[in-house]
Amino acid sequence: MPSHDLQVRPAAEADLAALVRLRDDAARWMLARGITGQWRPGELDETHFRRVMAHGEVWLAEAGGRLAGAWELWWEDEDAWGAQPPVAGYVHRLMVDRTAAAPGTGRLLLTAAEHRVAEAGRTSVRLDCLATNAQLNAYYQEAGYRVVGRKEGKPQPGGPPKSFTLMEKQLG
Repeated sequence: MPSHDLQVRPAAEADLAALVRLRDDAARWMLARGITGQWRPGELDETHFRRVMAHGEVWLAEAGGRLAGAWELWWEDEDAWGAQPPVAGYVHRLMVDRTAAAPGTGRLLLTAAEHRVAEAGRTSVRLDCLATNAQLNAYYQEAGYRVVGRKEGKPQPGGPPKSFTLMEKQLG
């Protein structure tokens, strides 16, 4: 039975294959539900996550010894937001293992990311969400994020540029 007893920790080199598998499984889950144009299996490899770990942070959540989810935390995101003062953390690739995680795990991961951003002394969390994914846009708005803009033609790793809704949540 999945539980919310989550243990959160930074990802390590030994976690790279699991991160790729989690991302690919999340992509397959979306495609099986008709959510197209967002993630495709095989888009990101270990090199992607290794690069993020070198310039930002990748976090894992485990429940009962199993990987339940992960996310990337960046300290800048010029492709989506342009040059910005260092006031925000940028959440990317929030992923949940639907077979190991209890309902509500995604929101817990997002809260953990927000706590990490606050620990780093930043005052807001930003993310971008595929503009055409109405369900995901609503999910983040229900979590307290507000739409602050739109980015057309943002470059994508392993795929064509896409349009994104820019969202922000003030901390504290």
